[in-house]
Amino acid sequence: MGFVIDLAHNPRKRDFVEDIKGNKEELFVNLDGIAYIRSAVEEHGVDCDWDAQGKYHSAATAHGVEDLHRFSEALDKLGQNYSWVETPEIQAITGSKHYIKALHHPGTVLVQPAKYLQNATRSLPANVTVHENTPIVAVQFGAPKHVCETPTGTIRASKVIICASGYLTKFGFFDNRAIPLYTFASMTRQLTESELSQVGNKRAYGLIPANSFGTTVRRTIDNRLFLRNVYSYATDFKTTTQDVMKARVQQQIALDRRWPELSSMGFEASWGGLLTLAQNGGMVFGELAEKVYGAAFCNGTGVARGAAFGKAIADLASARSSPVVDILKTRASPSKPYPRPVTAMGVRILTAVRFRQAGAEV
Repeated sequence: MGFVIDLAHNPRKRDFVEDIKGNKEELFVNLDGIAYIRSAVEEHGVDCDWDAQGKYHSAATAHGVEDLHRFSEALDKLGQNYSWVETPEIQAITGSKHYIKALHHPGTVLVQPAKYLQNATRSLPANVTVHENTPIVAVQFGAPKHVCETPTGTIRASKVIICASGYLTKFGFFDNRAIPLYTFASMTRQLTESELSQVGNKRAYGLIPANSFGTTVRRTIDNRLFLRNVYSYATDFKTTTQDVMKARVQQQIALDRRWPELSSMGFEASWGGLLTLAQNGGMVFGELAEKVYGAAFCNGTGVARGAAFGKAIADLASARSSPVVDILKTRASPSKPYPRPVTAMGVRILTAVRFRQAGAEV
């Protein structure tokens, strides 16, 4: 969705408001990730529609407003600036009568993530070679070289850094620790001039649902609407076209609720994206074997956190320290979840219940 988030929120997490130390460390790590991406944009001219306007945590129900107030309590304890956005203003911003209140938090940056990745790759130094569409099908770690097999050749390296999200477990580390989820999004075609008048008075914006199982919305700088909702357990890290289309139905419902006058346009594209969670919220960071390093399990908020993790693991592999490295070294490793069938069933039941409880926030 292109949210480079400084401080995520989960108001239903038991200790969210009270975990001041954890929230401060998360904020520090995410801000380091944002600064790293900003340096690519400013120093290397990476075009990604960078827009440091912050995000709107938006509520459509009284329960959603309660969630916003819980989030504001955590922001107060962290000394964070924010502002309340009342009904007339949030409806003017979005052009939707669906929303009744919002909280604006200024630290988040909106980007076009695919554009960022493509242009950042083009800006890499000459000593970096990028092999696209080159899956590692077998690997043997050991001295003097680690050997990675691909369908078209072999890569040998004295040092390996694995930054493959939950797929790190496929390399033999932290096996069966990942809880893989897919979440899904749909995107409209570009809106016409008359349609744009119905989606608010800001050229672009990002709306985070007050309830974490609600619908995330973006109006993009190229005049499209993105809607994301629905979580699904991803057996063996995979999803199906059927899953994508089932989620698209829910995104159509969300579009109908927010902009009923635009609902007939439908969507131009729909897709899913993988999240990797750990049962205990733990993460992978460090030297996994001799001269094999890895960072994984972002547990959501992947853009800022992923950038920070990548920078920090490169520092560690280069024998450099930093405050972020020191923080990440203290993080708990992913715990073993319940047996896979139990975990899969539990995730499916929990996500279905939470989705229903979110109600009109979806």
